[in-house]
Amino acid sequence: MDFRIRGLDPRPFEPLFSLDEARLAEKGILQRVSDAKPGFPCRVALADAEPGARVLLLNYEHLPVASPYRSRHAIYVSEGAAPFDAVNVVPQALRDRLLALRAFDAAGMMVDADITEGREAEPLIERLLGLPGVVYLHAHYARRGCFAARIERA
Repeated sequence: MDFRIRGLDPRPFEPLFSLDEARLAEKGILQRVSDAKPGFPCRVALADAEPGARVLLLNYEHLPVASPYRSRHAIYVSEGAAPFDAVNVVPQALRDRLLALRAFDAAGMMVDADITEGREAEPLIERLLGLPGVVYLHAHYARRGCFAARIERA
């Protein structure tokens, strides 16, 4: 089964990069400079920021559903990142990490979930997307629990 993974749309984050640290702090956002790779996985590019790159650490509602699974968590966004969008490709930031994949139905209810090494994610993605009623998957970085990306049928 073909699947598609897309990074977040960068447009809502772009104005944040023009704010100074005090204004960012008022919004609960921290500015960082990447000092290691891997280490700062951008949710737009779905790649780790290069050392020296400016990133923002902010709280993001990745599952805005009217169910008990409604959720938000911390994410990194890199300045000037181009969004990842590919079919049947697990991007670098996901491939290099242990993932928790969670399958959701149209009502935002979790149908199933499992853990996999990112470099071995394709069979689990295909299995979960093949379950009856599953509309999309959410990938999370299993160790820190952060939202990584949404996965859909292509």
